[in-house]
Amino acid sequence: MKAVILAGGLGTRISEETATIPKPMVEVGGKPLLWHIIKLYSHYGINDFIICLGYKGHVIKHYFAHYYLFMSDVTCDMQHNTTTFHASVAEPWRITMVDTGEDSSTGGRLKRIYDYIKDEECFCLTYGDGLADVNIGASIEFHRHHKKMATVTAVQTVGRFGLLGIEQETVTSFQEKPKGEEGYINAGFFVLSPRVIDLIDGDETVWEKAPLETLAKRGELGAYKHDGFWHCVDTMRDKQQAEQMWNSGKAPWKVW
Repeated sequence: MKAVILAGGLGTRISEETATIPKPMVEVGGKPLLWHIIKLYSHYGINDFIICLGYKGHVIKHYFAHYYLFMSDVTCDMQHNTTTFHASVAEPWRITMVDTGEDSSTGGRLKRIYDYIKDEECFCLTYGDGLADVNIGASIEFHRHHKKMATVTAVQTVGRFGLLGIEQETVTSFQEKPKGEEGYINAGFFVLSPRVIDLIDGDETVWEKAPLETLAKRGELGAYKHDGFWHCVDTMRDKQQAEQMWNSGKAPWKVW
């Protein structure tokens, strides 16, 4: 199975970091958010990734193109122009990085990578800024059991995110950012049929708007409820909180 990661947005709410790097490359514990997300999926046996690039996508390409170098002890012999790697760490990952346009919306980015997922029974999709201990394997089983076109992971939180209306494990409605109200929200970590791409018109389509709303109206959007940890790194405060958890040695999302 493949996992698609949306990694092309501007990340304006954490501009202290994203002036020079894309948001998924913001580091927690010395590693990019993207690395943490990939490690989670890999823990559940998913090692084939498609990263949707946009803003400063070359930074992500450079990181993975030189990953072996970054993760190894290295001796550079300048006299003989040789490089020797020591104590290297190999990962079982296959990473395809696709330029999906600097100005594309989330739906547009997904539509642009259709050729890479069109033959899959289903595939995973998530955002490049969410840390969680979601049981990916269980969410896939949930998706296959309910046989809907799409499954979204739903978590409970207060305040700044739009709520999902859920009845009998199916999303029925969306409500934009109600103040002070607690409920389930879209946490990403989707499992999708490639058929959902038919609901996306083009680059300007926001995945969280018309496509998801249409799926909900048709009864085709399952809600996998996650009662564990979820943390969106959207601001510097969010990053600092994640750093504190990582430095404590008890980061909840580190399941590997």
